[in-house]
Amino acid sequence: MQLELSLLGDKPFDVVGLGLNAVDELCVIPRYPEFNSKIRILSLHRQGGGQVATAMVALARWGLRARYIGKVGDDERGRYSLESIRKEGVDVTFVTVERGAFSQFAFILIDARNGERTILWDRDEKLMYRPGELDRKAVCSGRILHVDGHDIPATCQALQWAKEEGIPSVMDIDKVEEGTAEMIRMVDFLITSSTFPSRFTGIADPVEALKTLDREVPGFVAMTLGREGALAMTSAGPLHVPGFVVKAVDTTGAGDVFHAGFIFGLLQGWELRRILEFANAAAAIKCTQIGGRSGIPTLPRALAFLAERLPSWREPLQPG
Repeated sequence: MQLELSLLGDKPFDVVGLGLNAVDELCVIPRYPEFNSKIRILSLHRQGGGQVATAMVALARWGLRARYIGKVGDDERGRYSLESIRKEGVDVTFVTVERGAFSQFAFILIDARNGERTILWDRDEKLMYRPGELDRKAVCSGRILHVDGHDIPATCQALQWAKEEGIPSVMDIDKVEEGTAEMIRMVDFLITSSTFPSRFTGIADPVEALKTLDREVPGFVAMTLGREGALAMTSAGPLHVPGFVVKAVDTTGAGDVFHAGFIFGLLQGWELRRILEFANAAAAIKCTQIGGRSGIPTLPRALAFLAERLPSWREPLQPG
């Protein structure tokens, strides 16, 4: 299935991302601790994180021109977070350093047995955009706009500008709050977490929830399923593209890298199944290393991984 997509060619960036950045403190432990217990740490790591920021880093590593728009505090974590994006070649000209604010951070507990993680996080409300702070020219400087919807008023403004200028939008979303329904109806490619459709619709069965969500929003709808891959709604019905079996060390950032893979495939003009296969592969490989960014595969590594596992990837690719 070929997705309907019209891309503008006269843009300085391939992708502009508006959304979260963070500093992740990753703590590997032998097992998830019981209540009122003590457990020894196996290893401790620090990396840049955040849904959109990590996606922009992945896309820059794969050779695309990426711009990140967001806010950091004027603290040590803010400087670390910003530098972790800048050093990857992502444009950060329109990142705002908010005085008197603390930057978003997370303590992530990683179960060494299976790589599953629990995230403890905080974010200063001062990092929300105030009316008039977003720059329209910057938001619309890419061929695709990627958002995560954590700042709903700012996201809606960006999506409206993108729509007015004919720029396709992709959204990574995992929570439901006031304004979510209006926001997701503005998105061209809505790719949710596995739990979002049920939370949004109130339907327990995830497939039925996704079908209902698909009827309620005008754009393309899909959801990630972790190790099970991804499920997308098409005119022919649900399309399930299986994930890949790897030895998972840490699942942190897998969804962020999946979204980057989806955007990369869109920009190549690939058909839907191929896009989802690439996104699944990139996310799976990421899980073989600690943190959301250290495991992002190089493009040759991702393509070799796919060629090893799927016959259809052994033929030369035809970029869009």
